[in-house]
Amino acid sequence: MSTYKIPIGPLHVVLEEPIYFQLDVEGETVVGVDITAGHVHRGIEYLALRRNIYQNITLIERLCSLCSNNHPFTYCMAIEKIAGIQVPERAEYLRVIADEIKRMASHLFNVGILAHIIGFDSLFMHVMEVREIVQDIKETIYGNRMDLAANSIGGVRYDLSEEKVKYLSKSLAQLKKPLHELIDIYSNNKFVRARTEGVGILPKDKAIEYGVVGPVARGSGVDYDVRVKTPYAAYDKLKFTVAVEDGGDVRARVIVRLKEIQESIKIIEQCLREMPDGPACLDYLPEIPAGEAVAKSEAPRGELLYYVRTNGSDIPERIKWRVPTYMNWEALKVMIPGNKLADVPVIVGSIDPCISCTER
Repeated sequence: MSTYKIPIGPLHVVLEEPIYFQLDVEGETVVGVDITAGHVHRGIEYLALRRNIYQNITLIERLCSLCSNNHPFTYCMAIEKIAGIQVPERAEYLRVIADEIKRMASHLFNVGILAHIIGFDSLFMHVMEVREIVQDIKETIYGNRMDLAANSIGGVRYDLSEEKVKYLSKSLAQLKKPLHELIDIYSNNKFVRARTEGVGILPKDKAIEYGVVGPVARGSGVDYDVRVKTPYAAYDKLKFTVAVEDGGDVRARVIVRLKEIQESIKIIEQCLREMPDGPACLDYLPEIPAGEAVAKSEAPRGELLYYVRTNGSDIPERIKWRVPTYMNWEALKVMIPGNKLADVPVIVGSIDPCISCTER
């Protein structure tokens, strides 16, 4: 059977963001894949070196929509390391709450989009309806449905009143039943299983070899979560289970995300119960000395790293970040070959790629 090449991208109906795939195909089976990135450079690292340390909190939150909270969160942690700033304990819990709310919204979006890709649009609309509960939480507590603007150097820019705690608790309770139903559908529905089970397999040894992170790694049986391995904020005071599946396929990655939402609910509920009184931020504007630091967090897509170097002035000397997609997209060269051409969008969607924050 002859082999022919099919280009997909950089602009294509099945791609959320610009990235180019050249597929080698025999009949309907993909036998090889070449990935070419580099279509979306926005120069944000350059822009960050033209703004002061505090202005960058706003800029960096606009790197990515779905994991936008993790970028300023991790950046602030790096700055706090350089300046030796002790964050108030209440602020650490409030940071976790914001982080987990964004994780739930991000995972539900990806799970919903996957339903759309496989042609199950009624399920897509159902997932997005459930996600609206989380979107309402964001709008009510933070005043915005996307960028929360929750973080500042030395704490957070918001606090929770008793009224908002009650509202948040009630909203989380509303999520539990529909989330259980979604896990049942994605686990057992024959149509969903036919399009996801055994598709895009990434064996555990290959996941380790390629250094994948987040739900992609945990869907292949790699038990790695920054919140547990190197805890930050208040995560060392909280109890939760790291969701791990060993199927290594699209279905396993979906189930990991859905189970992580369940754990996020538990984490937020713990925070609401155990969060101490006290300030949510420093009561002064700290000066940032010369120095350098690395900070990392568990973004919805996986491990996010920030390197920051300062020289004692208001303008940072260097900021560099490594996002989860940078590690995960190379593994598509293992996941895609051997699958049908129609499965390519499903497999690409299953790693939840974010090109905008990878090509910064």
